[in-house]
Amino acid sequence: MHACVKRCALFACSLLVACAAHTRGPALDDYVTQGMARTHAQGLAVAVIDNGKVTRIGTWGVRNAKGDPLTPDTVMYGASLTKAVFAYTVMQLVEVGKLDLDTSIAAYLPRPLPDYTGEARKYAAWEGLAGDERWRKLTPRILLTHSAGFSNFGFLEPDGKLRFHFDPGTRYAYSGDGMILLQFVIERGLGLDLGHEMQRRVFDRLGMKNTSMTWRPDFAANLADGWQEDGTVEPHDERSKTRAAGSMDTTITDFARFAAAYVSGEGLMPASRRELTRAQLPIETASQFPSLQPLAAPDKRHRNLAAGLGVVTFIGPRGAGFQKGGHNDSTGNTWVCLEERKRCIVILSNDVRAEALFPGIVKIVLGDTGMPWSWEYGAVSWARP
Repeated sequence: MHACVKRCALFACSLLVACAAHTRGPALDDYVTQGMARTHAQGLAVAVIDNGKVTRIGTWGVRNAKGDPLTPDTVMYGASLTKAVFAYTVMQLVEVGKLDLDTSIAAYLPRPLPDYTGEARKYAAWEGLAGDERWRKLTPRILLTHSAGFSNFGFLEPDGKLRFHFDPGTRYAYSGDGMILLQFVIERGLGLDLGHEMQRRVFDRLGMKNTSMTWRPDFAANLADGWQEDGTVEPHDERSKTRAAGSMDTTITDFARFAAAYVSGEGLMPASRRELTRAQLPIETASQFPSLQPLAAPDKRHRNLAAGLGVVTFIGPRGAGFQKGGHNDSTGNTWVCLEERKRCIVILSNDVRAEALFPGIVKIVLGDTGMPWSWEYGAVSWARP
């Protein structure tokens, strides 16, 4: 059976099991243990936040092929959860007047963006935008809402260079390079080191002692490798460069601290916190990936689904919520929050096969959230970078 079809079947099975389990009220531990056996997932970590406070942290399974246990302080790859932390950091820069969400990035850069070629190679190949003045329409808000008009990454283009596929700000299309462009504006335009800013403004402030945007040698003592769909073990990548799109290493304990602070509005003024999770731009595609897919017919779209700043917002049976996922070939993460009672769940896994359990786990902990799983995990999403 094709991997995507198998995964969709596992999701359906997980949801049915969760519905039954939720009715009977069994322990989360039983559901996770049984689900890991069913999917062959090797490691999973869960944090629960209620009323803005961390109320539970649990870990199951192992962190490497040797069988060392996954613990609350095991360093795991944050993947695209990084984007939500980045947006939170950007809002702090907005509050102190370093950035304005609706000012063109041209106002911050000493030179036109396409003129940065070799110097910018560690970021992206922006010379592909030469001759297209639409880059001047880009703003921090547009980049944080994934509406730049770019593909996910420039290396996916035939010539490896970014280009516009639609006018900036007109629709949602997930783009890691859009986030990296905002990082470039912060570093080259404002003269700030993003890794340093995130460390002092977020990780140090919230006591996230085992979280960093780049590799630290002390992580090696309790580090998670990953498992791919076919059961192959993938060693943890020692990332040497800060990447706003996804270079963060973290632990379930640390990210739970961040999730609790974020949902409570700690570190931001109330208006800034609201702006992060305000519905900024309707999302009108059937699934998140491929990012440049055509807009869905109106009756195929997910109602009340929209881009926030670095997160996706939705409205379900329990009111307003938001979420962010993170994925690569050997990592599956998700973070789902309900504004009511400031309730959240964070799930980190060092085995991509565990993603099939996410809808069931979220339902057991938060109930029927209205989380748009079919959009987040569309059948073709597993091929995304």
